[in-house]
Amino acid sequence: MQNRGKIIIRGIVQGVGFRPFVYACAGKFGISGWVKNLGSRVEVAASGARFSEFVDAVSKGTSLSVIDSVEVLPLDDEVAPGFSILSSGTGTLDGMIPPDVAICDACVQDIETPGGRYEGYWATSCVNCGPRYSIIRTLPYDRERTAMDEFPMCDACGSEYTDPGCRRHHAQTIACEACGPSLLLLGPGGLEVACDDPVAEAAALLDAGKVLAIRGVGGFHLACVEEAAGTLKARLGRTEQPLAVMVRDGAAAARYVALSPEDEEALHSRVRPIVVAKKRDVHAHAGISSLHTIGVMLPYTGLHHLLFARLSHDLLIMTSANMPGTPMITGTEDAVRGLKGQADAFLAHTREIVNRCDDSVVRDGYIIRLSRGIAPKRKAVDLGPRCILGVGPELNATTTIYRNGFAVTSPHVGNVRNPTTLAYLQETVEKIGRLLGAEVEVVAHDLHPGFLSTRYAHDLADERGADLVAVQHHRAHIAAVTAEECVGIAIDGVGYGDDGTVWGGEVFAGAVPDLRRVAHIEAVPMPGGDLATKFPERMLYGILPDEATRTLLAARGWGEVELGVLGRQVERRFNTPMTSSTGRVLDAASALLGICRERTYDGEPAMKLESAAAEGTPADWDLSFGSDGSCEVLKTTDLLRTAARAQAAGGRAADIAASVQHNLARGVAALAVHAAEERGIRTVALSGGVAYNAAIRETIRSCVETAGLAFVTSREYPLGDGCISYGQCVWAGAVTREK
Repeated sequence: MQNRGKIIIRGIVQGVGFRPFVYACAGKFGISGWVKNLGSRVEVAASGARFSEFVDAVSKGTSLSVIDSVEVLPLDDEVAPGFSILSSGTGTLDGMIPPDVAICDACVQDIETPGGRYEGYWATSCVNCGPRYSIIRTLPYDRERTAMDEFPMCDACGSEYTDPGCRRHHAQTIACEACGPSLLLLGPGGLEVACDDPVAEAAALLDAGKVLAIRGVGGFHLACVEEAAGTLKARLGRTEQPLAVMVRDGAAAARYVALSPEDEEALHSRVRPIVVAKKRDVHAHAGISSLHTIGVMLPYTGLHHLLFARLSHDLLIMTSANMPGTPMITGTEDAVRGLKGQADAFLAHTREIVNRCDDSVVRDGYIIRLSRGIAPKRKAVDLGPRCILGVGPELNATTTIYRNGFAVTSPHVGNVRNPTTLAYLQETVEKIGRLLGAEVEVVAHDLHPGFLSTRYAHDLADERGADLVAVQHHRAHIAAVTAEECVGIAIDGVGYGDDGTVWGGEVFAGAVPDLRRVAHIEAVPMPGGDLATKFPERMLYGILPDEATRTLLAARGWGEVELGVLGRQVERRFNTPMTSSTGRVLDAASALLGICRERTYDGEPAMKLESAAAEGTPADWDLSFGSDGSCEVLKTTDLLRTAARAQAAGGRAADIAASVQHNLARGVAALAVHAAEERGIRTVALSGGVAYNAAIRETIRSCVETAGLAFVTSREYPLGDGCISYGQCVWAGAVTREK
């Protein structure tokens, strides 16, 4: 029986308390030897009569670790009696640092225990919780390679750090009031406010209706109580956009929203995401969200718990302190400068945020924003031998690096439409590439030639001598769900198509990298291009350019000159691209019903249509299909014309909205079912931002399953564009394998 050996453990084994875990196992099984970090792996030298039991135990890992492999090799050297944790060494980088983790219950209790060493300390953490990705500079994961390097441990923390019986044994983030990062309260001009308790003073300001900028784990949030929502929205210039809230505890959350068991699990998980759920009263809290849903999260840091302990309110609006689609603000000086006129005070801390990270968002178990607590996301997948980078799309971008059988997707980057976000994309690629030891050989990018991310991909490929692979946007959506044979439905806003037109309601058939476009929703005029996304009544006229629409728009204040220009634009196809976008059809329906006439945030017309539809009852309408020669086509002009007739007949807006969604979904599902039956394909895959709409998604699911076909979608990656970088890698892997 083997009683000694060298054990190599690969996976996510850095920043998860793995070395103290191995130390504890060694004590339990009477093992002598040592453990150390080696690159991104853990290496163990072990000797003892219960060696096999020890190997079995360490192979299970900690609650935060992910074990890829455990290799046992001969141990040539003798080991001294006892067991020790050695200093880290350099080595192969094939793992990844885990995401940031919400504060655990034990640390919350430490904060709340009167007279305890951690009473009231905002940055309390242990091996089981706290920041990880947001503070790491490089691997191996040790304090000196994190933002905690600036805070040498005091004797008391050092004693716990070296105590095998303490849950802070080798916790790299251990700190207390005496030695750790501190809090400070700043006035609107950035000058420090003299006070004994910055948290208590900040809570008093919030209770008084002030807006505070609060520096968190991955960046700054703007916070206020519900009564100040109007003030915050006015200052941000986002009067219509829904805001997320943080509530005191689960009981408070249940008073505001109806939570499914799945929602409850997500809300209380160590991810602590924003959970988008239906309001208890759809008309309540309209100042926070005019939709039928609201995004709710629970406290996930010690600072949050301390704030709520001093607040008289049980709800705080907590929104990222940056413009939508732009990177989180991380530095205190940047926040003071950038949030001038928006924040009345700043509650900041002195720990550097090395890697910014926004809050993750989930709905019905589907990821909307892949970020804190979930990303960096590491997935085992075989995409071939070459190192691949997917730079993502233009909107809601992430980036993914594939290397040695694993794809690692970054936290949410944002909208790569400006130099600031492009710089963040480049920074993210460099940082994650460095943590992985990646030498990129293939760069995958969106098919659109004008995207900043596409230009970056070309520059990077030139610089590194890498191959370039262009991936059509909607095919990347399907590839992120499955690379196997399927009929793939991609329903979203817009994406550059093979023919140079704007796609967004597509049905493909085949397997990656051969997905053929076999059906789509009708291509319709988009008057003014992007202007039609901002003013959806333009989209309505593009689909229904008739006298009834002109009369409706005139009644809403459109002048004869404006209508004349719009009419000629559509008639002559001047600056009027054609689009098969699902999102634009929903926008037009929202405009038809007077629900949203101007988009002030991404997805607003369709989201407001969904909220109106939530109170309606859908009816089955006749569907019209045609052909463009190579593809079957769902005629959305007929769908909108039916909606217009229902409106003219005095139908309830809620019922018409529900019917538009229902019949659009029925039509798209029919296209997919027809394609599957014609080709003998048994699986239908769904992706795209429109699929977050539960009524549309579940109608498609029902139609597909009623036809006897398997229905698949992704819960590992966002349904929206946050999945694109991963899908690009999957596609590029298949393409390069074929060459």
